[in-house]
Amino acid sequence: MSRTSRAFLIVVSGPSGVGKTTLVDRLLAADPLVRRSISATTRPPRPGESDGRDYFFVAPERFEAMKAGDLVEWAEVHGATYGTPKSYIEKTLAGGHDIVLNIDIQGGDQVKGSFPDAVMVFILPPSLAALESRLEGRGDVSGRALEVRLANARAELAAASRYEYLIVNDDLDSASAELIAIAAAERARRSRKTPDFLKRLDR
Repeated sequence: MSRTSRAFLIVVSGPSGVGKTTLVDRLLAADPLVRRSISATTRPPRPGESDGRDYFFVAPERFEAMKAGDLVEWAEVHGATYGTPKSYIEKTLAGGHDIVLNIDIQGGDQVKGSFPDAVMVFILPPSLAALESRLEGRGDVSGRALEVRLANARAELAAASRYEYLIVNDDLDSASAELIAIAAAERARRSRKTPDFLKRLDR
């Protein structure tokens, strides 16, 4: 598939358990022009993971150096640090591929600051009750941990107004179709069209 528009970032955010990862996976499977963002991390590789495919595995000292200018966003999670390398983003965009980032709202804000034309998509649950049911159904959180995640979800939902697109994930097929359509529609924006394409309008 050839393209007539400049490549861009797609930020996908939403509370834990809302289905972001599944929706992003479906977008990647359906759209050959989209690539998944690869994060740098200080944690060691897990079985089956490889450097440059799943993550860029770096030493803590290297990660600290990257903070000086080569990270679009970063955060500490469970004792390890994760971040999105700016050099990887710029190289992938220059190669003509859009990049989808599945990140939290703080990371989304940081990405938007560095790439103002990033497309911001927020995934909403049908209701908090539905989200609670999904989290319980996963079986990896309960009790106090579940309460914390639901409290975090309420805070994250309050930030949805900062996003350009809102998708309610009450039906996976419909929500996936919306996300895929957003990527396609953004490529049709006049402001994203390449100079060569715009020259056609002058003929």
